[in-house]
Amino acid sequence: MAKGSRQPPAPLAGAFDIDGFRARLLDWFAANARDLPWRRTLAPYHVWLSEIMLQQTRMDRAVAYFERFLARFPDIGSLAAAHEDEVLKLWEGLGYYSRAKNLLRAARAIQDGHGGVFPATFEAVRALPGVGPYTAGAVMSVAFGDQRPAVDANVERVLARVLDIGRPVSEPAVKRRILAAAWELVPPGEARAFNQGLMELGALVCAPRKADCPRCPVSGQCLALQRGTVAQRPVPTARPETIRIDMACGALLTGGRVFIQKRRPDDVWPGLWEFPGGVMEAGEGPEEAMIREFREETGLLVRPAGKIAVVRTSYTRYRITLHGYFCRAAPGQDPQRGHRLHEAVEARLVRPFELGAFAFPSGHARLVARMLSDVRLEGLLNALD
Repeated sequence: MAKGSRQPPAPLAGAFDIDGFRARLLDWFAANARDLPWRRTLAPYHVWLSEIMLQQTRMDRAVAYFERFLARFPDIGSLAAAHEDEVLKLWEGLGYYSRAKNLLRAARAIQDGHGGVFPATFEAVRALPGVGPYTAGAVMSVAFGDQRPAVDANVERVLARVLDIGRPVSEPAVKRRILAAAWELVPPGEARAFNQGLMELGALVCAPRKADCPRCPVSGQCLALQRGTVAQRPVPTARPETIRIDMACGALLTGGRVFIQKRRPDDVWPGLWEFPGGVMEAGEGPEEAMIREFREETGLLVRPAGKIAVVRTSYTRYRITLHGYFCRAAPGQDPQRGHRLHEAVEARLVRPFELGAFAFPSGHARLVARMLSDVRLEGLLNALD
């Protein structure tokens, strides 16, 4: 076993039929595995890319993004040579953009440190930017057949029910117990199929809201089913309080172009483009907030020229209501040379049809779509030229 990957003590009771569990799960997976593009090749690059995309993303969306991403970046070398803006644009809509930035950093690390060949040891994969223990285990077991588990949220849920664990899976002791059980269950020489099967079982049968126990191949060994606690497992973790935020931003139109700025690398949504704006203060209307935020972020004084839309988005526990406005520069203001960036690292004036080449946070991306379909846009551009 590789250094640093010692198997935890066996947690399964002596009466647990390990061989039967393995056999039934493997037979079920062989008959029910979904046809996913990365399973057709099992190439390390493909498996790694899919695992990064599937973090915080539904399978159906991930498949479409995977195929588009792979068409543009068919190998590590092409990804390593990419500009960050292009990677972020392809990622637009998936959210959690640090994943895309880490993909690029990892591809460059593989290109520079491994000659463009995906590393084949757990330690080397784990050392890549954005790769945690689960992702490293999944890549090693699925792409290389390494004898180790891969414990994601699906696997945690399945084993929390099979073992009828009465504590939240977020607790460190519970995580250790589940990991130890996963180590013990992986059959010699079958880690690739077994780990995928366990994840597939959690995705298709042992689902979060409702487990389809009659279809489960290992229901006969599920303690939660025997004890009538399936609906209570896993024990939920207390959800953080939802925070609602009202924001306003402005799309400054000048000279037939639109003003956009690039967020700082240490900010939320780093490296993405946006329309200047921010949080509405107490007692402030959205137009007032847009004017104030534009001045604070760029030094430019602007005036509203019509509302684009109000869009609502979510980010972790935040629920954001974003008011978007067209705006124009006040007399004497020079958006091209007179701006001073305080919350961004770069600004550009671009033609509306060029906006599609830039990656925006989801709320701003929705405003872009509304802008481009707005019948007023051409008239506003002409009136403000």
